[in-house]
Amino acid sequence: MIKAGIIGGAGYTAGELCRLLLNHPDVEIRFVNSSSNAGNRLTDVHEGLYGETDMVFTDALPLDEVDVIFFCFGHGKSAEFLTTHDVPAHVKIVDLAQDFRLAAPGNDYVYGLPELNRAAIEQAVHVANPGCFATCIQLGLLPLAANGLLGGDVSVNAITGSTGAGVKPGSTTHFSWRNNNMSIYKAFTHQHVPEIRQSLLQLQPEFDGAVDFIPYRGDFARGIFATEVIRLDKDMEAEEIVGMYQEYYAEAAFTHYVDKPVDMKQVVNTNKALVHVDKFGDKLLVTSTIDNLLKGASGQAVQNMNLMFGLDEKAGLLLKPSAF
Repeated sequence: MIKAGIIGGAGYTAGELCRLLLNHPDVEIRFVNSSSNAGNRLTDVHEGLYGETDMVFTDALPLDEVDVIFFCFGHGKSAEFLTTHDVPAHVKIVDLAQDFRLAAPGNDYVYGLPELNRAAIEQAVHVANPGCFATCIQLGLLPLAANGLLGGDVSVNAITGSTGAGVKPGSTTHFSWRNNNMSIYKAFTHQHVPEIRQSLLQLQPEFDGAVDFIPYRGDFARGIFATEVIRLDKDMEAEEIVGMYQEYYAEAAFTHYVDKPVDMKQVVNTNKALVHVDKFGDKLLVTSTIDNLLKGASGQAVQNMNLMFGLDEKAGLLLKPSAF
C-alpha cells in the first residue's frame, strides 16, 4: 500500500486529490497538511467527502512516513517549500504548481504529460504536473508535432470554468459577475504558453511559430474546451491526418480521438481527454476538451503517481461523466 501525503490541502485540486486517493485501491492517505485548517475535519472544507473520511487537517509534516507527497500549493510555493524542508530521498514528489515545469539546469523534474513522457515518468522520482490549459491544448497538437506538421503560427482559443481560478474568491469568480458572462484574460501572455512550446519543440525541434493563445473565462464551474487552428504547408488528405491522431493515441490510457465533434460534458468529472480534427482546405481545426480539475490537475497527478509506482495507469481513475 502506497502511503501518500498532501501539502496545501484546502484548495479545489487538493479536494479532488483527496477524493481520488480515498477511493484508490493501492493508496492510503497518511496526512493532509493545511496550516490554516489544522484540527478541522477534511469535510469542513471539502464537503463532498462526507461519509468517506473522518480525517482532519494537520499542520505537521511527517515526511518520513510517506512514499509520495503531492504539492497543491499556489505557484512559486513548491520551490520555496523545498528550500526550507528536507524531503527524504526515497519520497517521490508530484508538484501540481508550475514551479518545475520548464527544463532548467538542476531541475530533475520530469514534465508529467503521460501522452508525451510516459517512459520518463515511470522512472521519475520528481514529476511536474502540467497546467490545465496546457494539457488540453497540447493533446490537440502533439500528433501534428510528432509528424512535423506544425508550420507557422498556431491560433488557440480555450475556455475554462471558474474552478480554474482556485478556491479563493475574486472579482471575476463572483457568481453575479461570472453567471451569463464571458471574458478574455492574459491574451497572448498566459503562463502556460512556455510549457506548451517546450513540449512541441520536444517532438518537432524545428518548429519556430508562435502559439497565439487567447483564454476565456466561462460561466460554468469545471471543464476546458479548446480549439486550435493550424495551416498545413503540404497537401494532405483528412483521412491521413486522422490516422496520425489515432496512431498517436492508440495506447493512451485516457486520451481518445473521436470521429465526430466533441463537447465538454463528455469529459467533465472524468480523467479523459477527447480530441477531434476537421480539415478546411489547407487549414486544420482541432478541438480538444478535458476536466480542468481532473485530467488538467488532480486526475493527471494520480495518473502520474500510478506510473511512478508501476501500478495500472488507470487505477483509481475510472470515473464516468454524467449522462445529462
